[in-house]
Amino acid sequence: MLTGKQRAYLRSLAQREEAILQVGKAGVTEPVVVQTKEALAARELVKGKVLENCPYTAAEAQQALCQACGAEGVQVIGKVFVLYKKRADGAKIVLPKG
Repeated sequence: MLTGKQRAYLRSLAQREEAILQVGKAGVTEPVVVQTKEALAARELVKGKVLENCPYTAAEAQQALCQACGAEGVQVIGKVFVLYKKRADGAKIVLPKG
């Protein structure tokens, strides 16, 4: 579970990132989940976007991907969401304490 301070730090890192995930009209499908898992394994912090024709809101898509990937939701603004999952083999992102 992320603390408020850690969440704020991750939000600041996510500001500079581009949205690399897109959830479209099919919603959160298996290929989207696989892509998300791969991106989280490589980057730890991933930004995604919900397209206009998606049946999910950004919050719903974030929640579904968090459950499917074991990640934590960092932020939802409009149609953009941010996910975080610490890597088991040496984390790239060092979170502030508590």
